[in-house]
Amino acid sequence: MASTTNRTGGDSFYGGAAPYRSREGLSTRPVASSGEIQLRIDPMHAELDDEITGLLSQVKQLRNVAQEIGSEAKFQKDFLDQLQMTMIKAQAAVKNNIRKLNKSIIKHGSNHIVHVVLFALFCFFVVYMWSKLAR
Repeated sequence: MASTTNRTGGDSFYGGAAPYRSREGLSTRPVASSGEIQLRIDPMHAELDDEITGLLSQVKQLRNVAQEIGSEAKFQKDFLDQLQMTMIKAQAAVKNNIRKLNKSIIKHGSNHIVHVVLFALFCFFVVYMWSKLAR
């Protein structure tokens, strides 16, 4: 944070934004276990208004970025909630259809067994009659 760059440039560490110390008059001072940044102003440099204006524009830009991030997060949360509800409905529909399919298999499966037994009896009768007629 001790690098000096102009307000429009900013190096990649700051994500394209200008760093907090842009001229010799302002410098950052680390604060123990706090999210705040304290500035020490050198009264010898009379460019305080320019620095404050620059910092205010950076704060506005950061506020706009934070609002965009918040709105995007809300949109994605709503989208995921809607997707989750769709998945729950789809799972319920699949479960219901599997239940219906199982009932249908049980109902028609017993008919299938009856058909197989009748076909076997018919084949046995045909073979029996053919053996009687062939003698």
